[in-house]
Amino acid sequence: MTAKGGQNPSGSASGVAGGGRLFTVGLVSAWYSSNIGVLLLNKYLLSNYGFKYPIFLTMCHMTACSLLSYIAIAWFKFVPLQTVRSRVQFFKISALSLVFCGSVVSGNISLRYLPVSFNQAVGATTPFFTAVFAYLMTVKREAWLTYVTLIPVVTGVIIASGGEPSFHLFGFLMCVGATAARALKTVLQGILLSNEGEKLNSMNLLLYMAPVAVVLLLPATLLMEDNVVGVTIALARKDSKIIWYLLFNSCMAYFVNLTNFLVTKHTSALTLQVLGNAKGAVAVVVSVLIFRNPVTITGMLGYSLTVFGVILYSEAKKRRREREKKGMCN
Repeated sequence: MTAKGGQNPSGSASGVAGGGRLFTVGLVSAWYSSNIGVLLLNKYLLSNYGFKYPIFLTMCHMTACSLLSYIAIAWFKFVPLQTVRSRVQFFKISALSLVFCGSVVSGNISLRYLPVSFNQAVGATTPFFTAVFAYLMTVKREAWLTYVTLIPVVTGVIIASGGEPSFHLFGFLMCVGATAARALKTVLQGILLSNEGEKLNSMNLLLYMAPVAVVLLLPATLLMEDNVVGVTIALARKDSKIIWYLLFNSCMAYFVNLTNFLVTKHTSALTLQVLGNAKGAVAVVVSVLIFRNPVTITGMLGYSLTVFGVILYSEAKKRRREREKKGMCN
């Protein structure tokens, strides 16, 4: 039996559900494309193209994030604007921005020396550093099983390092530093912005962090990257594509944050964890196909072990949260 006007309610519902699934698939595809795209383009610019200025590149990213965040929030009202309520809150955001800068710059420096595949293997150890910093800074202990799952995470990277044909010690240290700084930012954010009145969603946090990052990075790039502006202008005169590379790369850096926010909003935490683990593997495969960097069976086994450990870690964390919720209900 059809509804008034000959419409079938179940057909409408299935159409809406199908449209919702297509929207989610589109979001995830955009998230994957922007994440992997900015990673590969960073690698191409800093290693293959010969643009050896990772701090300046990061400053371009943060400048784009500042402008596009303002446009998205202030003009298009993409999310409600959350204001900074005190000087103390601003200093907390500035501290997060400093750590964030360290993470991104170190990651970009590592791409000059390491293939994307190995970079992703080291980056997968973020849960290990998060657990360490959480314990050191909050004295928050996880269940023993959670710590056990971190053993394959670290062991996998040790194996991958031994089997990496393009291993570079300085690049490896920069990559480890970037991963540790990323974990430190997560823990610091939970501590510094724990007050309900100070919590910001990721889009508003980026709106305030990005301009601070530009202010921090500008003197750093002028002091540490000799004549970077002059060299970039000279490059642009020889090959105008560098301007388009930088513009496109910087805009993609913003869309990484935007799509991450949207995927988080429209999927579950578990789905996000699964997608995040798969994204690293996809980035490895795509990078090997594009850059043709040599890989070994030992290296791939090490990376696989690390990803397996991250999956176990996520599952252990999820089960502990479920037990805590049941305990609160009882």
